[in-house]
Amino acid sequence: MSPVRYKTVEVSGIRIFYREARNVGAPKLLLLHGFPTASHMFRDLLPLVAEKFDVIAPDLPGFGQSEMPAREKFLYTFENIARVIERFTEIVGFDRFAPYLFDYGAPTGFRMAVRHPERITAIISQNGNAYEEGLSDGWTPIRAYWENASQANRNALRAFLTAETTAWQYAHGVPDLTIVSPDGRNLDNYYLARPGADEIQLDLLGDYKSNVALYPSFQRYFRTHKPPFLAVWGKNDPFFLPSGAEAFKRDIPEAKVRFFDTGHFALETHCAEIAKVINDFLGDQA
Repeated sequence: MSPVRYKTVEVSGIRIFYREARNVGAPKLLLLHGFPTASHMFRDLLPLVAEKFDVIAPDLPGFGQSEMPAREKFLYTFENIARVIERFTEIVGFDRFAPYLFDYGAPTGFRMAVRHPERITAIISQNGNAYEEGLSDGWTPIRAYWENASQANRNALRAFLTAETTAWQYAHGVPDLTIVSPDGRNLDNYYLARPGADEIQLDLLGDYKSNVALYPSFQRYFRTHKPPFLAVWGKNDPFFLPSGAEAFKRDIPEAKVRFFDTGHFALETHCAEIAKVINDFLGDQA
């Protein structure tokens, strides 16, 4: 197995950090993280899938070790993030690949798939939503900001950026908290505490409505192209409900759906089990 390497490449004028375990000639697997984390969420998964696959995990622009351009220089929208990551895949030679999509990584990857279906060999969604019924009541204050982008509604969303909320996201729905390392949440909180990071994250919470508006387009892509699809889902996720995972089967009847008794960050508690499901699923596609 190739060692995990840590690199940086310039993409559209932005330095993008990424982890890679290259396995030349093997099927390609792109790991896309979500909020408020970074590619470090895949630290345990990478070695478990690198023997069979050529794996790369970038930090999205403004997240983790990737550059965080000022808002005056880069408009933080999911469309712009998707275009940067799309260009990133071209630079690192990921011409055809299976994306693993988590949280914010889902609308990023689905946008890429809609634009270039010929590049997608399969899709793995881990608590990455594409259906209205998958959105829980936890989105209510965010929806209020979508409907009225007042400063008061924007400020109300700052509760999502606190250290306490990050810890809650890691803990909610986890039966045994002793197996959840504090390292992940502490590193996430470090990134969230950087000057200017709060406004960037509020911009993205506001722009998430553009992803919901694209749900019909994502679903049309699923129905038209029917990519091999695997949903691996923490069933106790407070934001993305199990019904959102089941909904993929409506448009891709052959989709495989697996639930795990955990919360939003399923890899923190069920990494080995999810890695086995991925290896079996992508092995079948190969």
